[in-house]
Amino acid sequence: MAQPRVPNEAESLVALLRATAAKDMRAFRLLYEATSSHLLGVLLRILRHRDRAEDALQDCYLRIWNKADSYAEERGHPLAWMMTIARYRALDLVRAHREHSSADEDVLPMDLDWADASNAPDNQAETDEHMHRLNDCLVELSDEQRKAVMLAYYEGYTHPELAEHMGSPLGTVKSWVRRGLQRLRECLEP
Repeated sequence: MAQPRVPNEAESLVALLRATAAKDMRAFRLLYEATSSHLLGVLLRILRHRDRAEDALQDCYLRIWNKADSYAEERGHPLAWMMTIARYRALDLVRAHREHSSADEDVLPMDLDWADASNAPDNQAETDEHMHRLNDCLVELSDEQRKAVMLAYYEGYTHPELAEHMGSPLGTVKSWVRRGLQRLRECLEP
């Protein structure tokens, strides 16, 4: 007797997003439980303050609740879509904070200069197109580069943490991240 097929993570998240779009509170709670640690990691990496990141996380899930029906499965992984929402929210907060803080305060990590908030899409269609292009570019990276960039950028891993997690020398991991970001920059240039 064949075992029933277990849905993969992406399929489960897509189903939860669809149910959330239908305003199913239980599905939304399950979606939050499955993804909030990932989004919080993105927010902490960019904002560097837990209280700001937690406030931004609430804003992100409010947007996800209101915009779940705009997620298009063919455009990419649902977690990538949600992380993009988190990233743009964090960059908006950084931009606002920079306008109200001293010039010598270190707000943005140096490795985010390739994805300046000024390049953020202004509407959902542009965001969807940007995500599609980003997914296409990520596919062009080697497995190691893609994993290193995704863990560093979306999960907030430091270079030493990446080296330990990936079981590779620190210099090698730094090279994967640097070269991966360079290739993404080149791929995303208009």
